[in-house]
Amino acid sequence: MLKLYGFPVSDYYNMVKAALLEKGFQFEEVMVRPGADPNFLAKSPMGKIPCLEVAEGCITETNVILEFIEDISSDLPLLPADSFRRAKVRELMKSTELYLELVARQLFGAVFFGAPLDDQTKQAVSAQLDKGVAALNKLLQFKPYAAGAELTYADLMLYYTVTLGGMAVEKALGRKLADEIPGLGGWLALMDQNPSIQAVNRDRDQALKAMMGG
Repeated sequence: MLKLYGFPVSDYYNMVKAALLEKGFQFEEVMVRPGADPNFLAKSPMGKIPCLEVAEGCITETNVILEFIEDISSDLPLLPADSFRRAKVRELMKSTELYLELVARQLFGAVFFGAPLDDQTKQAVSAQLDKGVAALNKLLQFKPYAAGAELTYADLMLYYTVTLGGMAVEKALGRKLADEIPGLGGWLALMDQNPSIQAVNRDRDQALKAMMGG
């Protein structure tokens, strides 16, 4: 059986978990935090999560894991068959990661762990966010899904980026991504109806509440 290592507050972990559920895989969840534990480093060389263990060994890096999942399961494709459209989905995934997730991640320490956040950092993150949102608005379709008519990995990556990252952005900067990305609100409502997303979110919300001391 597949084993997914990580913990349910991680947006990257949840992207992979939702993909596994959506594609009908049976898998075991192994709760572990990122870090330098020697036993985990033997599976994930940088100590990063998620890590997917399969019969042949372990795989890390979210995009790589998602590509692997697609390669071993064709029953429910989450990438288009057309080469150009596949590339556009991957472009949207990479843009979401580089220009939104990694930008919002700079606020996680302050929002979720009580680290200090100075005005200079806020201004820098806000400027990066301006560029990232502008770029994504050129790529997103919401017809009704992020990359077109069908659910793809781009939806899973965007969803868990804007739900966790959007929370950080709103708390730290007072900005609501739904106000800045046309169509995002309706798309989020659509994604919230997905059973795989609902299952992941139940675990995420419980873990987040515990982490925040709620």
